[in-house]
Amino acid sequence: MYKKRNREQMTVEDFVPPLGGKLDANNRWVKMAKLMPWDMIEDIYAKTFKSKNADGRPPIPARIAFGALYIKENENFPQDRTLQHISENVYMQYFLGLTEFNPEPLFDSSMLSQFASRFTKDDMKMINEELYRRMHPPEDVPPGDEPPGDGGSGNKGNMILDATVAPADIRYPTDLSLLNECREGTEKIIDDLWGKTDRKGHKTAYNRKKARKGYLKVAKQRKPRKNQVRQAVRVQLECVEKNLEMLDSVLEGISLEEFGIHHWAKLLTIHKIAKQQRWHYENPDKPVPDRIVSVRQPHVRPIVRGKARNEVEFGQKISLSIVDGFTFIEDQRWDNFAEGSTLKASAEGFRERHGVYPEAIIADKTYRNRENIKFCKANGIRLSGPRLGRPKASEIEADREQAYKDSCERNIVEGRIGINKRRYGLDLIYARLEQTGEFEAAMNVLCMNVAHLLRVFLRQFLRWFRMLFGGLYFADFAIA
Repeated sequence: MYKKRNREQMTVEDFVPPLGGKLDANNRWVKMAKLMPWDMIEDIYAKTFKSKNADGRPPIPARIAFGALYIKENENFPQDRTLQHISENVYMQYFLGLTEFNPEPLFDSSMLSQFASRFTKDDMKMINEELYRRMHPPEDVPPGDEPPGDGGSGNKGNMILDATVAPADIRYPTDLSLLNECREGTEKIIDDLWGKTDRKGHKTAYNRKKARKGYLKVAKQRKPRKNQVRQAVRVQLECVEKNLEMLDSVLEGISLEEFGIHHWAKLLTIHKIAKQQRWHYENPDKPVPDRIVSVRQPHVRPIVRGKARNEVEFGQKISLSIVDGFTFIEDQRWDNFAEGSTLKASAEGFRERHGVYPEAIIADKTYRNRENIKFCKANGIRLSGPRLGRPKASEIEADREQAYKDSCERNIVEGRIGINKRRYGLDLIYARLEQTGEFEAAMNVLCMNVAHLLRVFLRQFLRWFRMLFGGLYFADFAIA
């Protein structure tokens, strides 16, 4: 059973460093500790513990669990290095809520995956919204007081929309390599179950060495011919189907406990892959709906992007919006959804935060469909892009200037996506499970938002410093 800790924020003067002295209040980890909504994080974390039995070892506190995950993603560390840096860094331990320096590891590095499984993408969205709400208090106008279709007189602010893909850490999938992995997986399951049956003789209906050699003969070629690839795919597919038929007959006399849940989940995935590959082999010119591209991560889907670097990416698609420099995740799914379908929900989310619709939505042409244009017109929102119909001669120059301004303002979302991929690791998600992969991508966005808020506070401090001392400084300079 989880017991909530003291929620009072410890001051830097109360922390006990290893060699005496005091912590620096201007350190980034000290500032980030003040920004985090620890109360909300602990409430979310405590709900995941359903057992009321107080016996046994107490769970890791929420601040340590979530803070360690934040350190991992913010510094882009692997799991083992995260624990090493926490054990060596005084400020990181203050960020985790410790009262004095502890050189010993706080927990095993493998527990980071368990911590991540306790936070869903909806939980991360709530934390992100709360972080923005604390830094930007809502407007006095409550939602609903501004009637839609008022011509934009009550609309305020701009919202920038775009989408990207967070690729998963999988091998580039081909039909041949995927079927070979399925064949080897079914062979491993047969070997594990063979001692629990009364069967004798050959375990498989084919020669394993020949099947392996047939795969390597084509896979090692730099540019194999299409008929060679097709023949090798047929051989591997037949081997997989034979193994599945044999396993179906063997499993009739074996209980689920003896078989194992991990084997069962893997076997279901291989069954789906075999059906998809058989249909694709017989219909090579037709696309495969809901195509599985990885045995270990069956939730990953191919997403066609049409980019110069990667035409197809394999991972989760994320729809982003930027308001006041703050990034929100509007939609996060593993399938290739239409980007324009998120515009209405993004506008409604803006209205919930600010009480009014945005004055303008800046997005690329994929968002300019009939439904979105009609929605924006009804609510007084200017959607970036050319006007409908033939423009008047007096409007051409104004439209060009507005399009140039919109393109300049839209650069921020491209920059944020690039920063998130290069600095925080959104370019490659290492988590294997579906929920932990979504959490890792959402945590990357949260880390980028915290860094943005720290820069905002620094600019506000410098502006206040210039207002307070700037006139006196220039007056002294003039006298001298």
